[in-house]
Amino acid sequence: MSVEERFQEVRTRIGKAEETANRSAGSVSLVAVSKTFDAGDIRPVIASGQRVFGENRVQESQGKWPELKAETPGITLHLIGPLQSNKAADAVALFDVIETVDREKIARALADEMAKQGKSPKLYVQVNTGLEPQKAGIEPKETVAFVALCRNELGLAVEGLMCIPPADENPGPHFALLAKLAKECGVEKLSMGMSGDFETAVEFGATSVRVGSAIFGAR
Repeated sequence: MSVEERFQEVRTRIGKAEETANRSAGSVSLVAVSKTFDAGDIRPVIASGQRVFGENRVQESQGKWPELKAETPGITLHLIGPLQSNKAADAVALFDVIETVDREKIARALADEMAKQGKSPKLYVQVNTGLEPQKAGIEPKETVAFVALCRNELGLAVEGLMCIPPADENPGPHFALLAKLAKECGVEKLSMGMSGDFETAVEFGATSVRVGSAIFGAR
């Protein structure tokens, strides 16, 4: 299958998952994860109508997205990989959504840069639902207090939560936990689900799914 065909198949599968879950058509946004792929690989997906993309690394994104954004107005770029505080300025300058706010140091760095640059990327807090030591994200039990800190002390408008369940576990309970935490935090957006489990994520209330290999192929 071509990348265009794979993209259309993913769109169709999201639509069927929305229908199965009794959710309105178009209620789930597709974030096409283009990490490790160059501009030439991404352009056919843009030409197919996709406007929301996700990247893992700030530096890699700087090499391709300014040009792609200039070519096609209306693109929304999500940072879905871990953010280091020394990259906060670059991240605020380039990304429209930052999904990986996971500690106070990062939150403060983003608040400072947003004030300096006069930009307001949308922010999600990443939750380590599986308590995996090698994985970024705040612990579930600390999530509500952390979102409150971001809002009340730092003035950050956190709009959603994000998680990456452990690869060897049923993702359903992790998605259910994230949805529960979102209600407790008073946030509406849920970024959850990837190529292998996005239909399950739709069932549990995802408002966006992050799909890479099912569209672009193996890295």
